[in-house]
Amino acid sequence: MKPAAFDYTAPDSLEETLAVLGEHADDAKLLAGGQSLVPMMNFRLAQPAMIIDCNRLRDLDFVRQTDDGGLRIGAMTRVRSLERDLKVERSAPLLFETVPWVAHPQIRARGTLGGSLAHADPAAELPVVALARRFRLRLRHTGSERWVDAKDFFVGLLETTLEPREMLVEVAVPPLPRRTGWAFTEVARRQGDYAQVGVAALVTLGDGGSCRDARLVYLSVGETPIEASRAALSLVGESLDEESFAAAAETAAGSEIEPTSDIHASAAYKRHLARVLTVRALRRATERAWAADGGAR
Repeated sequence: MKPAAFDYTAPDSLEETLAVLGEHADDAKLLAGGQSLVPMMNFRLAQPAMIIDCNRLRDLDFVRQTDDGGLRIGAMTRVRSLERDLKVERSAPLLFETVPWVAHPQIRARGTLGGSLAHADPAAELPVVALARRFRLRLRHTGSERWVDAKDFFVGLLETTLEPREMLVEVAVPPLPRRTGWAFTEVARRQGDYAQVGVAALVTLGDGGSCRDARLVYLSVGETPIEASRAALSLVGESLDEESFAAAAETAAGSEIEPTSDIHASAAYKRHLARVLTVRALRRATERAWAADGGAR
């Protein structure tokens, strides 16, 4: 199929982009990598009257280290760039581990961090990382800007808190807490396919080696990235072992995620996958937390 007719512009600056976006508002779509928007247009699921091509906005393509050990990443940064950046590997290892799971190399070479977050596909990997690592997102429109926490950004199926005249321009990644381990894993029919279920896990060790903090965030099990807060809280103060992993997995899979059956898997199978992947992710994250703590148990 072919898309419906549309007007096209490719501004040279962010200010010009925001001006055009403000003028057309509900009738416009921003084009970054186009890996989600173009297929939706071809199937007539999206029929914008105006396409605003952001690919000339080189100022939004960057990865910068912050003084506190975190990162600032421009919205037009390609996913493939994140996969190869040593600053990302050092300061945002969960993001670094996750990006190779995103589709295929050709798609990662075009797709952008900002585009993936703004599209808010509940089967996408990067929104899960944004929620697990508490990204903050900088949104701009002509004359003003605001920062939004990732937990407040994703509000529904393919829906975010972005207003029609706003554009996501930058992401702030906080520094990883000391004594923290991370892991991401998923299951798909084939490498690069949409995952049937995926999970990101973080664990932070406290005094004596017990769990001081934990996070579990899932993809493909609801209309947004789903954070299993009660499952993570059940780990706090406990020894990080197979028994506590299994209990957290049962809480998350049994009552916190909201999978539905689709052509890829039944809801029951997705809950089974969530149990298995949660234990695997927590085990790996715990091993890394102990390694970050010097390896002594």
